Amino acid sequence: MAYDVAQLLTMSQKALDDLFTASPPGDIPNGQAKGTAIIAPGTVYSQDIAEVINLFGWQGKVFDAERGLLKNSITLFHVQAIIARVYKGASWLDGKECIVLDYSETSVVAHYVRDEIRLIGPGFYLGKVYWKKDRLIDFCLQF
Repeated sequence: MAYDVAQLLTMSQKALDDLFTASPPGDIPNGQAKGTAIIAPGTVYSQDIAEVINLFGWQGKVFDAERGLLKNSITLFHVQAIIARVYKGASWLDGKECIVLDYSETSVVAHYVRDEIRLIGPGFYLGKVYWKKDRLIDFCLQF
């Protein structure tokens, strides 16, 4: 089944988790991805929250697969900042392989943040955000 952002925003947290656990890690992506935060999944507020965050806060990520790094695109001016190391590793959600976006050694601001992504369609990844070991939100990336 092919997914799109609108569908992900209407899915429950359990459905998002099930999709993530059923998906392969895929290849470490390269290039710029449009990001969408998935907060309050499955509620009428999810779309509005995603639009506000995308406009003022976080627009996506720019991957450099060769160097194993990424930068986040943030603020109204699409500043590329907040660097993470990118590698494959075991997911904290289910222990299976995923692509890890690790900020622990590259960012003072996001030192305790870890993202995990898996491929859910061509050029389309679903992600989980952790603060320390606590799950925060989901997100998706479109290349």
